[in-house]
Amino acid sequence: MISGSDRLNALELIDEAVANGASFDRAAELIGIDVRTYYRWKQKLRDTGSIEDLRPSIKHSVPINKLSDNERELILEIINSAKFRDKSPTEIVHTLLDECIYICSESTIYRILHEQDLCKHRSRSAPPTHRAIPTHSASGPNQVWMWDITYIPGPIKGEFFYLYLISDLFSRFIVGYEVWEVQSADNASILVERAVNSQHVLSKDKLVIHSDNGSPMTGSTMLATFRRFGIISSYSRPRVSNDNAYAESIFRTLKYCSTFKFNGYESLQECRDWVHNFVKLYNYEHHHSGINYLTPNERHNCDWRGILAERKKVLEAAKQKNPERWNNREVRDCTAPEIVYLNPVNTEPKQKVHTG
Repeated sequence: MISGSDRLNALELIDEAVANGASFDRAAELIGIDVRTYYRWKQKLRDTGSIEDLRPSIKHSVPINKLSDNERELILEIINSAKFRDKSPTEIVHTLLDECIYICSESTIYRILHEQDLCKHRSRSAPPTHRAIPTHSASGPNQVWMWDITYIPGPIKGEFFYLYLISDLFSRFIVGYEVWEVQSADNASILVERAVNSQHVLSKDKLVIHSDNGSPMTGSTMLATFRRFGIISSYSRPRVSNDNAYAESIFRTLKYCSTFKFNGYESLQECRDWVHNFVKLYNYEHHHSGINYLTPNERHNCDWRGILAERKKVLEAAKQKNPERWNNREVRDCTAPEIVYLNPVNTEPKQKVHTG
């Protein structure tokens, strides 16, 4: 900030330069102030007799929506607790909402995390990619499944176990999984049959299963299993992993789990035990952003509309208690999509490109 004496000196220098024939704009530029600043200082000098900067001495009122010290301490205690320290702010907020508790929004948690230097970037994360092709839609569970296979490191370098995993498009619920030592269509067929039986899917249900073009997905054993259960097969384009993005997303979540062993699992049984615990956590505790932070089990097997309605009641009550914190805005959206699309169609007309 410029002191009052320096401001007065700047005005005198500009006036002296202009009186000696210099350009007013050029003189102000050389001094380093804007022309409008010059006129504002002049006006203030005429009105008050002083051009001292009063901003440092102004006492600002405390915003009415500011968190109290106790609230900030409570938020820090929650986000650093064993229950929430590995969860994102969005998961923390929605987990507390399901417990009929609302402390603050995600943006407030992020702000506090940044202030306390607790918000760190994950170096392995990559920018999201966009799907490009139309495929299928689901308005309820067990209409469209996605499945894929991923590598899990074994006891020595270069040796892997293979996780076969099937998830539901509508609910993101993992309906079937298994870890084997090899990739084969026979193993895939066993898993599909197991998942179909566990979910009580009938031939008349017209279940669609989407996958990539790997040999376990397109083998004769797998195709025979599809025909036996009346399943409609769907495949990604060759070498386009985005066409099965939901399956890839689950594997990313799995491998970014804090307990995942990047250095490898000592045995097949150890790997299976870990995957079993992950699936249990994912299905019943993980709040999924794609379904407005419901758990996959709530979306797949429960009255998910009622759960979201209860969340809205909690938010409305919190808003009535402290309306100033919402700044006349509505509470957060407590709805989830009624129809979910696998690679939705872009219905916007393409613009013509003229060349030449």
